[in-house]
Amino acid sequence: MDIRIEPLGDHEYLVRFPTAGEEITSRFQASEATVDRLKAPGAGEERIVAETALFLTRRQPVIDIPPMIDLDDVAAAYGDDYLDELGSRLNSL
Repeated sequence: MDIRIEPLGDHEYLVRFPTAGEEITSRFQASEATVDRLKAPGAGEERIVAETALFLTRRQPVIDIPPMIDLDDVAAAYGDDYLDELGSRLNSL
């Protein structure tokens, strides 16, 4: 999937998900606490947001992705599955 990430400043990113005939957008907040919990030194916030967006698209239809997402909420909802998968993906880059 060709997800596009646009930095908005202050740890916020606009994520654009292409779908058939339209584009779904969602605003992501990259909380420092969750970024730190991923234990992926050298992985920038934008890369973490991109991997989080891909993680979500594997678990739900793009149309169901909320318009506002905080990484803390994703970590709370998916727990260790999210932290482990993202940590592994980010450290393998």
